[in-house]
Amino acid sequence: MKNKKVFFQDWGLIDYQQAWDKQEELFAASVKTKLNNRNSELAYEAAAKTPVAAGSFEPFEPSETFNYLVFCEHPHVYTLGKSGKPEHLLLDENGLKEKQAVYYSINRGGDITYHGPGQIVSYPILDLDNFFTDIHLYLRTLEEAVILTLADYGLKAGRYPGYTGVWFDADNENARKICAMGVRCSRWVTMHGLAFNVNTDLDYFNNIVPCGIDDKAVTSMQKELGREVDINEVKEILKHHISVLFDMEILR
Repeated sequence: MKNKKVFFQDWGLIDYQQAWDKQEELFAASVKTKLNNRNSELAYEAAAKTPVAAGSFEPFEPSETFNYLVFCEHPHVYTLGKSGKPEHLLLDENGLKEKQAVYYSINRGGDITYHGPGQIVSYPILDLDNFFTDIHLYLRTLEEAVILTLADYGLKAGRYPGYTGVWFDADNENARKICAMGVRCSRWVTMHGLAFNVNTDLDYFNNIVPCGIDDKAVTSMQKELGREVDINEVKEILKHHISVLFDMEILR
């Protein structure tokens, strides 16, 4: 039976490395459970085939994996995905110090992006066997949650063909990105996720080629609405849309 119970955690403003370590711990536990389940299932099937065991075995019941939906914000940090190019960071070590920012090369998909205060970072650590085993649908569903959240504020956003993330005016020269995405998935367990610009200082994006795209702008809810937005309110709305789209039972 699929376990759609999801533990929601808001880590607040947290150092990127600390959040990464916490993610890895939760991710590794789910992957380990799945590996143990598979090994136990194989041993069960082999034992059940022996003549002496015929008819004496109860059905195999795998251990449950746990699902998590994490929200947080990070101090100024640039992260480069495994398919990214280091030259897309336009700052040297001294430049990073001047901007009070740090830089990490990490194991998610995608190119370089920025995280900072005023931005909702969401890390869904899900066993997709509990939901659906389709990574493209997973990405599109996360995008849809952001699109619906923006619609609740009267903002019409959508997708840019060939790219992940959420955009405004993707069909013309005014295209601008409001949400970047990059995930890692192993044995259908996910980590990393999305970065949604709410009240983000957009000047920090001038120091990178965001997501490897050098001819498109980056925006935020604050810029689009012309006012600062209650980020906690946005978190609640985004959490709601994610939970509905994935048919989650949110636990705290």
